[in-house]
Amino acid sequence: MSKFKQYRRTQIAELRPVTENDIEVYHKHAGELIVMNKKRVVKVSISVEDLANGSPKIGDMIARNPKNHDDQWLVAEQYFKDNFEPMQ
Repeated sequence: MSKFKQYRRTQIAELRPVTENDIEVYHKHAGELIVMNKKRVVKVSISVEDLANGSPKIGDMIARNPKNHDDQWLVAEQYFKDNFEPMQ
């Protein structure tokens, strides 16, 4: 197995807050967080660790790939607070 190295991000991230509606959809769809993207259903990836910690929840964020809006994933609240700041 190769070793992990540290890397600094060089791109701008696109994120939005998890909403009460997102949480309702998650529970309604048997533990899958889905969102609409241009009238298409998109599944938001959530790590096993985040699920074990109670995500999705208010305070978490949903990130998306700026070049592929169908590629979305959950960012836990504390990770977001530790690693992101808004652009001015």
